[in-house]
Amino acid sequence: MKPRDPFLDVNSLLGDIGDEDDFNAGAPAEKKRNPLHFRTIWISDVHLGTTGCQAERLLEFLRATESESLYLVGDIIDGWQLKRRWYWQQSHNNVVQTVLKKAKKGTNVVFVPGNHDEVVRQFIDLDFGGIKIRDELVHVTADGKRMLVLHGDRFDGVIACAKWLAYVGDSLYTMILKFNQWFNSWRARAGLPYWSLSQYLKSKVKNAVNYISSFEDALAQEARKRGMDGVICGHIHKPEIRDIGGITYCNDGDWVESLSALVEEPSGELRLVTWQEIMQIKQGQKAATRELCALPS
Repeated sequence: MKPRDPFLDVNSLLGDIGDEDDFNAGAPAEKKRNPLHFRTIWISDVHLGTTGCQAERLLEFLRATESESLYLVGDIIDGWQLKRRWYWQQSHNNVVQTVLKKAKKGTNVVFVPGNHDEVVRQFIDLDFGGIKIRDELVHVTADGKRMLVLHGDRFDGVIACAKWLAYVGDSLYTMILKFNQWFNSWRARAGLPYWSLSQYLKSKVKNAVNYISSFEDALAQEARKRGMDGVICGHIHKPEIRDIGGITYCNDGDWVESLSALVEEPSGELRLVTWQEIMQIKQGQKAATRELCALPS
């Protein structure tokens, strides 16, 4: 392994990990962690190693939440882009270290590799730094539903039949994201909200809509064939929960554009959350704390 691959060197990363109190050390009372608790969290398509990765926002999400289990559902590290051009920020390292810290503190962390981090598939069924690496698995919710968990790239006809076309599409997608970053920086200066060009194109281009629908149907059919109640995946960067012929299809989205995750409540309810939603809840908690602190004794 090349010396420039520190993000895969679990021992060196663990050496930098302190105690949970490190998050709180020296922080004002209203900024100390009071994480939102979920039974399970699924995130995918982070694409660490790319300029489009929203690592800082993911880090805020990870620090604002806790769960009994955390599933990393593929494309966490973008090996495709790293082969073309090395790009690795401190914030990307911080995400890896935070996940390792969660595993060290008792969170059940499972990494299901995707096509962009397919190099990790050679370590299937091994554990590194407290993180279990699995090709796929079955998650049983609190209310007894059996959910198939996998990245989903193997049900993508483009990757299965013409991987070179997937590489071309990835390059075009990267170009769109770069334009999107420039465009949204202008919108932010103008006081306008974030707008995703690629998601707009996906919703308007007929072939893209058909591709997404075929992908979702294929995953639901696989879950049905295996006698599951549902399927949880990533890959296509489209957060979704819907019923497909009696099968609950869940896609947890991505951390490039939608900034979304799938969560399981203690009751077993599955729902999608976004970085914006979690940050709004945390801001509300801080405001309530400040009000309580301001009350006369």
